[in-house]
Amino acid sequence: MSMKRTPLPGVGVQYDVTTHSGQHLSIVVHQDGRRFLGFYSADDPDNCQASFKLDPDEAASLAALIAPDRGPDLAVGELDLATERIPVTTKSPYRGRPLGDTRARTRTGASIVAVLRRTAPHPAPGPDFRLEAGDILVVVGTREGVEELAQIITGG
Repeated sequence: MSMKRTPLPGVGVQYDVTTHSGQHLSIVVHQDGRRFLGFYSADDPDNCQASFKLDPDEAASLAALIAPDRGPDLAVGELDLATERIPVTTKSPYRGRPLGDTRARTRTGASIVAVLRRTAPHPAPGPDFRLEAGDILVVVGTREGVEELAQIITGG
């Protein structure tokens, strides 16, 4: 895969990605956090086939979905454990609140084992740790517990 970074003065940065199979994707990261994804024809690199606008929350959620380092589900005896990354968006009812307010383990049996923040990772956060929009929660539990916690965090 090749990637080209082009500064766009007054706008942000454009990243042009070409996969090993020759597919072309362009990502424009605006200074205000918006992202635009553009998909291009392999025959004509100037012909944009489709374009999608993503707000910062949508971009974070999409990034969490396609991140290759998501841990596999683990079988431990009779217990199937799942690991998941759950984004905290601006719409989360827990944005700006302490982690303990989620009552994650009590309500779902799933544990928040780390919080990934743009500035630094925070392993084993305590109940007083305040969640912020853009945080990614690293969660471990049963598949059902992890899915239930995702619904709680996203407010869904």
